Amino acid sequence: MAGFLANENVPADAVTAARTAGFDVAWVREQFPGATDDEVLAVAVAEDRVLLTFDKDFGEMVFNLGRAASPGVVLLRPRLRSPAHLARFTVSVLSQPVAWAGQFAVAQEGRLRVLPLPG
Repeated sequence: MAGFLANENVPADAVTAARTAGFDVAWVREQFPGATDDEVLAVAVAEDRVLLTFDKDFGEMVFNLGRAASPGVVLLRPRLRSPAHLARFTVSVLSQPVAWAGQFAVAQEGRLRVLPLPG
C-alpha cells in the first residue's frame, strides 16, 4: 500500500480519518510546517509518498515546469468543504483501487481522473 504525504492545506479531520482507516499518512503541518511547494514535492519524492493536496499549483509544477513527482499526486477537489465531508471524501478517494505511483489524479465528487505523470 502506498504511503501518502498530506500537504499543509489538508485538514486535520481528513488526515485523522485516513490514518484511522489504515492509511500511512505523513502530514506537512506536523513535520515541515511552512514548507514551500517545491520543498513539499521534494519531500514526497525523497520519502516515496504520494502527495495529497488541494493546491492546483502542483499540476502546473509537474506538467508545465517539469518537476519530478514520481510517487504520484492526488489533487482533492470536493464540492463541499465541511470537515466531516472532507474526511469521508479523502478516505473514499484513497480507498480506490488505483496504483498511484507515476500518476496525477484529480478527485472530484463521483469522478476520479488519473493521468500519467510526464517523463
